[in-house]
Amino acid sequence: MKDPYQTLGVSPSASQADIKKAYLKHAKKLHPDLNPGDKNAEERFKQVSAANDLLGDPEKRRRYDAGEIDESGAERPQHKYYRHYAAETADNPYDQRAGYADFSGADDIFAEILKRRAQEAKNARGHDLNYQLPIDFLDAVVGAVKHVNLPHGGALEVKIPPGIEEGQILRLRGKGAPSPGEGPSGDALVEIRIQPHRFFTREGDNIHLDLPITITEAALGADVRAPTPSGSVMLKVPKGSNAGTLLRLKGKGVQRPNAPGDAFVRLKIVMPATPDAELDAFLTKWKPATAYDPRRDMNP
Repeated sequence: MKDPYQTLGVSPSASQADIKKAYLKHAKKLHPDLNPGDKNAEERFKQVSAANDLLGDPEKRRRYDAGEIDESGAERPQHKYYRHYAAETADNPYDQRAGYADFSGADDIFAEILKRRAQEAKNARGHDLNYQLPIDFLDAVVGAVKHVNLPHGGALEVKIPPGIEEGQILRLRGKGAPSPGEGPSGDALVEIRIQPHRFFTREGDNIHLDLPITITEAALGADVRAPTPSGSVMLKVPKGSNAGTLLRLKGKGVQRPNAPGDAFVRLKIVMPATPDAELDAFLTKWKPATAYDPRRDMNP
């Protein structure tokens, strides 16, 4: 930093009142609130603030004039950079309410801006905090109440609405970081991660599953038990059903309050796991009454 007297535009014999007056004059023109995005003005404001910090303190000024400290406020002959007002430090008084005290007597629009900034800082809300919450497939379909464990102990209760989707974010108002002043706390943002299910899949609000049935149930028809997200139900398998036949269970999908989705059951014919001599003998002798070719539509 250059000579602080030159930075403020005053002589070394200036009074403390003259120094404060010169500082306020520069600050009113250069303050970042009045020059948004102007890097040159921001840098000049840092310089005049540093000069005022040095010369505005009678003891620091005396030591500077005596050659005990340099322009940066460092003890001579050390050469350190004085960063008390640098924007990146946590000690910048103009990022805190106390930093506006020097302007409390300035009865103009500049003082009003600073007062408003101080009030905004006082009322600033806390930061939002982000979490991820893995949930079971069925909890996402029918809804549930889960808990997010916090890093420093405790937990947040999270109400999972029916039909929530992968990656959806739930906002818990006021459950984030506390305000640095007297404002409200931030929010907790909970991102949902849905675990896959071993036999259910989801398309929109509809649920799909493959249901294994026996060859007898497919040929003769049967009432079989089929699982759904909200519990098992009896499903009527039509006589002569083929593998891949799709049956619909109305309202057994995602449990939306006003318009629940459906469950679609695709039949899957499964042969016995072990050889069945009786079945083999029957099929060997069986001749359909009407010849049919299930692959007739696949002829080139």
